[in-house]
Amino acid sequence: MYATTFEAVNSVGLPAREAPAKQRNSREADLLARLKAGNQTAFRELVERYQSKIRNLTFGILGSREDADEIAQEVFAKVYFALPSFDARSSLYTWIYRIAVNECYGFLRKRRLTLVYESDSPPDTLSTRMQDVADPRPVTDRAVMQRDFVNKLLARVPEDDRLLLLLKEVEGFSLAELSEMTGLNLNTIKVRLFRTRQRLIKAAAQLESSRIHSRQK
Repeated sequence: MYATTFEAVNSVGLPAREAPAKQRNSREADLLARLKAGNQTAFRELVERYQSKIRNLTFGILGSREDADEIAQEVFAKVYFALPSFDARSSLYTWIYRIAVNECYGFLRKRRLTLVYESDSPPDTLSTRMQDVADPRPVTDRAVMQRDFVNKLLARVPEDDRLLLLLKEVEGFSLAELSEMTGLNLNTIKVRLFRTRQRLIKAAAQLESSRIHSRQK
């Protein structure tokens, strides 16, 4: 299940792997010191270092280049204002990645609420017609349906567990790398990944059952 469905989320491919740990930690410590000092050049370096990865991530989740670029901009705006509170318990990339994932799922949640609100209107109202004109995209294909299904599943997972699973299954980081990036020990990561996968399997079965039930009505 995961090999297929997570490919839909990661439709733009894996990012380039990061430098070896010692080199990465040294460079990051220097960058973080300059960021904490309010160095604008350091922030530009931060954006240049991670913007392509964050755009790939947001596009992989949202499936719309326009939405992905907008959310990526919001992510770095949040990063800028939140830098003074960053405690370095995780790597900078993990921290930024968490903000990006949360922004994406917050966006999807708001969009679902908007669709529900619009669906309460009588058919063929002005708002419905305007929505049709504003969004003339074709019917979703199989890959998009898979991505939407995965997003529905991941929305049911706690934030920290969702982050770990995406870093492991989509970004391809090893358990050792996850431990270094998050500050968690290997056993904790293994247990949380196992429980998250079990929760997703159960949630997938529930969603499929609901879909079959709705078809039979």
